[in-house]
Amino acid sequence: MPAQEQSETRVSQLELFFDLVFVFTVTQLTAVLAEHLTWRGAAQVVLMLSLLMWMYGGYAWLTNLISPNSSLRRGLMVIGMGGFLAISLAIPDAFGATGWAFGLGYFVVNIVHTGLFVAAGGAGPVRAFRSLGPLNLLSATLILVGGFTPGSWQWGLWIAAAVVQFASPYLNPIGAFTISPSHFVERHGLLIVIALGESVVAIGLGAAGLELGPVLLVTALLGLALAYLIWWVYFGGSNETTEQALIAVPALDRARAAIHAFGWAHLGMFLGIVALATGVEKAVAHADGHLSVGEAAVLGAGLAVFLASDVLFRLILRIRPVLHRAISVVVVLLAVIPAAMVSGALGMGVAVVVLSVMLIFEDRARGVAWSDTSHWTTPTGSRP
Repeated sequence: MPAQEQSETRVSQLELFFDLVFVFTVTQLTAVLAEHLTWRGAAQVVLMLSLLMWMYGGYAWLTNLISPNSSLRRGLMVIGMGGFLAISLAIPDAFGATGWAFGLGYFVVNIVHTGLFVAAGGAGPVRAFRSLGPLNLLSATLILVGGFTPGSWQWGLWIAAAVVQFASPYLNPIGAFTISPSHFVERHGLLIVIALGESVVAIGLGAAGLELGPVLLVTALLGLALAYLIWWVYFGGSNETTEQALIAVPALDRARAAIHAFGWAHLGMFLGIVALATGVEKAVAHADGHLSVGEAAVLGAGLAVFLASDVLFRLILRIRPVLHRAISVVVVLLAVIPAAMVSGALGMGVAVVVLSVMLIFEDRARGVAWSDTSHWTTPTGSRP
């Protein structure tokens, strides 16, 4: 595909609809973590999100190459959505009574993805998929069988599936996949925006049933400010910088860079968002009271994981600067957690201050004033 054509490929409305269904899994995972704020609960969330992000990434790569522009393709995409919906509904008790539904939904999602890729992916991707497809089928089968097995067997089978998935890109010639940078960047950016909405929803969940007073209102507004600042950390005002960085990667290395930046680094970002949303909910619910160690830790650690993953993302694509963000990872852990143990409002306030200071110093290092909007662009790259 010519470079100019790649830069003009955009996300379809059906893909956005697909993402809305997928993000329901983020809502469910946040609810699981909020209800089971233990090491075991956290491990369950990490494992399930790892498995889910692999298949979501698979669909992002799919529609990057294949436009859902026919009735058959759209119909199969809807079936894939149905599989993700089944998975989402099964998440609350996926390591118990509804594991079978999680596994069955995952298997359907995998089969639809494979069928679409093989039917319309083109010669290069089909050659690459001859080895990737069986590994995907193997991992989906492990998840399906694991859903019907109890206890440690389920853990073992699902962990094995995750290992297969993490190894797959290094056992296959993924360089045969052509990446359209504009579509790839926009698709993942839109998913981040939708997922950040979970942090806003968490504000409402935390405030549910509480009397609205000044402290609660301020804490809720701090939660909104925190979500906005995370948005700014990721986008910096536009997708254009990330798109140009991906375009700058040599074509033969672009698929590998995409796996690292939009696969593994984005997995960390989504883990951070899930944990942070849980922490925001707890902080709002205890706005004028202290949080437990676990509740405070999930707030600070969630933000730290997101920032660390963003640093990794930028290092992979050679987007600068990163120093202030790397320093902020440590500052967040040292400052936000103790503050949240004093009160939810204080923890949220410290998180907002740390991010704000980080962004101010970062812009000063680049010689950009916050009052200067000349570096802002719209999602299409044009001036607002």
